[in-house]
Amino acid sequence: MANNLTRFDPFNELVRADPFRNFDDMLKDFRIAPTWSSLPSTPRIKMDVTETDKNYVVKAEIPGVTKEDIKVSIEGNQVSISAETKKETEEKSGETVVRSERYYGQQYRSFTLACDVDEEKSEASYQNGVLELTLPKKSGPAGKQLLVK
Repeated sequence: MANNLTRFDPFNELVRADPFRNFDDMLKDFRIAPTWSSLPSTPRIKMDVTETDKNYVVKAEIPGVTKEDIKVSIEGNQVSISAETKKETEEKSGETVVRSERYYGQQYRSFTLACDVDEEKSEASYQNGVLELTLPKKSGPAGKQLLVK
């Protein structure tokens, strides 16, 4: 009868431990599976805001939308811009569709200005993917300064 007993050595696994033994398998999995960076990200509204004595001028990049899909709202000194985006691409090889991608979503950007905006005199234009807002400052009574006695 054969003896199947082996001596247990608790440190044997630590000595043979190789922290990189599954490293190649891990990299192989990353090459096959899509990564987050390869997925298209949601476009963001990029903008510049300049100020003069009488108004603010906002230039916002919103490419790939129509002017009918853009909404601008003004409440006091709060300005909000939103745009509905739709993107469809399709690649064909002969009559077989190889890849088809669609993106539908809404972009939104809101910001606060130092002065209230005159909504009645504000203007907006959209050309070549750039929304330009001219936002006149509301002329009103300046704040009252109290004399300390």
